[in-house]
Amino acid sequence: MGSFIIKGGKQLKGNITPQGAKNEALQILCAVLLTPEKVTINNIPDIIDVNKLIQLLRNFGVKVEQIATGSYSFQADEINLDYLSSDQYKIDGRGLRGSIMLVGPLLARFGKGSIPRPGGDKIGRRRLDTHFEGLINLGARFNYSREEHFYSVEAEELTGASMLLDEASVTGTANIVMAAVLAKGVTTIYNAACEPYLQQLCSMLNRMGAKISGIGSNLLTIEGVSALKGTDHRILPDMVEIGSWIGLAALTRSELTIKNVQWDYLGQIPTVFRKLGLTIEKQGDDIHIPAHTDGYEIQNYIDGSILTVADAPWPGFTPDLLSIVLVVATQARGSVLIHQKMFESRLFFTDKLIDMGAKIILCDPHRASIIGHGFESSLKAATLTSPDIRAGISLLIAALSAKGTSTIHNIEQIDRGYENIVERLQAIGANIERV
Repeated sequence: MGSFIIKGGKQLKGNITPQGAKNEALQILCAVLLTPEKVTINNIPDIIDVNKLIQLLRNFGVKVEQIATGSYSFQADEINLDYLSSDQYKIDGRGLRGSIMLVGPLLARFGKGSIPRPGGDKIGRRRLDTHFEGLINLGARFNYSREEHFYSVEAEELTGASMLLDEASVTGTANIVMAAVLAKGVTTIYNAACEPYLQQLCSMLNRMGAKISGIGSNLLTIEGVSALKGTDHRILPDMVEIGSWIGLAALTRSELTIKNVQWDYLGQIPTVFRKLGLTIEKQGDDIHIPAHTDGYEIQNYIDGSILTVADAPWPGFTPDLLSIVLVVATQARGSVLIHQKMFESRLFFTDKLIDMGAKIILCDPHRASIIGHGFESSLKAATLTSPDIRAGISLLIAALSAKGTSTIHNIEQIDRGYENIVERLQAIGANIERV
């Protein structure tokens, strides 16, 4: 396993361009299985999770060609369905959470789909019931092998249905939508996720010949079609990475410009960081963050009560950025309560920040109270281990702000979600190396 060595306490300066969105890429890549025609996808991030999914597609027999950096063509005209039942697939599919979204397209086009219980971040329970209940509603037969932790669905024909999802699951909605586009009849999905990445998937499917209406709302109507064609698609910038660089600028008191962020898709992100006292300037389609040399102060509510930052389904604040908000708050003037509603293990990395000198009270698995230092004392360098992608980048930001030399182990977790991170941070003046 690799490690990062970081000499922190240094101001950074320059421009940084966000990578393509990881969570959108995982959905879009699975959708290439829905057509035998060529699909070209641009702005694909070069990260571990996405590369694992591309390799899974190759293993299925999808013809994959890299056209340029971040641009690939995919053609699923000769799929090897025997791979689905192979021992190798049970190993390969287990290593990636996003592999669950292969099931819907495979079921829709080939009448069967299966997946071993997928891995991913250890951030709490991430159940799959919404996925499979939706597919069952469309007419699939479901089976689960407890011995092998292996899920499978089969259907001679899928039929449209009306359904109310028990949770607005992004990946669950994506899976059901990808199955419903080739089902016979009309499907309505209420309490559907409506994140920008799901909107992107639906828009791409419509260009391929699907008939999806209600995009951007929580009620999707899908009129099934007999076949889909190829298309070109460009992935949005990664909003979580954009939020990460905002946090980096704040904690290191650096002047940074984040390029080409597509402001229309950022939702609550600029608003939440402004509530923490940060100056977020819109310059065309860029975000400019001036150096906060005098620090920043958390806004209380109108009645003077303590600010609470909580996650919620879109258009609420994304749970993937709560760890960034938390680390930014450690050096603010004032206090804030972080309420992580969706995952019960995601705040456990705070013990590492406490070791670095942060004033944090972990109230319970879902809530943490942060009392900011106001830069009156800096965080201390430490030896750290990255538990998951988002906690990992938060610890990296903390280490870049801390005076002294820090070491972060298990950096493969960070590499799962952030492309060429060492080179990109070095380009804006960070003292970081991979060993």
